[in-house]
Parts: sequence; structure tokens; C-alpha cells
Amino acid sequence: MLSVEYRKLAIEDCVLINDINPSQYINNAWREVDGKRQLVKINYQDTDWANGYEHHFNSLKATILNNGEAVGAFDQNNKLIGFITLNREFFGENYKYVLLDQLFISLEHRNKGIGKMLFLIIAEKAKEWKADKIYICAGSAEETIAFYFAIGCKETVEMNKKLYENDPNDYQLEFQLQ
Repeated sequence: MLSVEYRKLAIEDCVLINDINPSQYINNAWREVDGKRQLVKINYQDTDWANGYEHHFNSLKATILNNGEAVGAFDQNNKLIGFITLNREFFGENYKYVLLDQLFISLEHRNKGIGKMLFLIIAEKAKEWKADKIYICAGSAEETIAFYFAIGCKETVEMNKKLYENDPNDYQLEFQLQ
């Protein structure tokens, strides 16, 4: 059985994301077709970081420098196998949202509960900050969206136009904090 340690990431840990295998085969993805969201066959092998490694490295660094929260999952050899980041800035008109900026699990460690545990840890931090909800711009792959729905996320009720326009294919979700 895999032994996983979860701990807060520091600036010097950012380079460790290079150990993660972010590749993903996308068979189906959610797309807007004739005004209705539906699954569309994509049949695409994404072999690297979406938007490039530097983008994710810099986003992780920015989250830490701006008092956000970054948590890593480490295997028994102290290798980073997953991470999640939560940005500190509040936004929203009717709710206080915080953005789940990144969640990655290395390919060989998916479907082991690591992503769910990272999400639960970050949800506790969002509660400490007195946020109402976590906002997620999820990649539209069928498995990605299924994961978020399985842990209790729903389609957002208050769309962040800027985040939506950044990538209209992303699925805009939210998680209600109790």
C-alpha cells in the first residue's frame, strides 16, 4: 500500500513539480454544442503540462508568494506525486469565492484517493479563511469532471467572467464550504 505524506509547500519546493507526470489521455471532453453542454469524442493524448511547465511553476510560486496555500503529496521516497493550490484573494458578488488554481496528480498515482485528500485539506484552509465556496476552472476531460462531481462539486451559480473567458472550454465548478 502506498504511504503518502501531505505537507505545505514552500518556495524551494516549486521545482519538485518537475517530478510529476502530468500526461493524460482524453477520450471524451465536455463541450458546448448548439447551446448545450455535452460529451464530445476528443481522442487526444496530452503528454505534457497544459500551457507548459513554466506556467504551472510560476503559478505555484505566485500562489505561495501571495499568501495562498499549496499542499503537496509525497511518496515514501519523499518524491512529489501530487499538489494542489488555493489562491487567497476573494472574489464574487453574492459569495466569497477562492480559486482552486491547480490540482495535479502524477499519472501513475491517479485513482488512489490522493486528489480527494488534497482537496479536503485545501477545503479546510478555505474555511479558515472564511470563504463561502471554492471556485474551480476544471479541464473539460470526462474523467476530470467526474472526479469533481464525485467529491461534491457542482456547476457554479456565479460565473467569473474573466476566468471563463480565459478558457471557455473549462468547466466552471464550485464547492460549497460548510
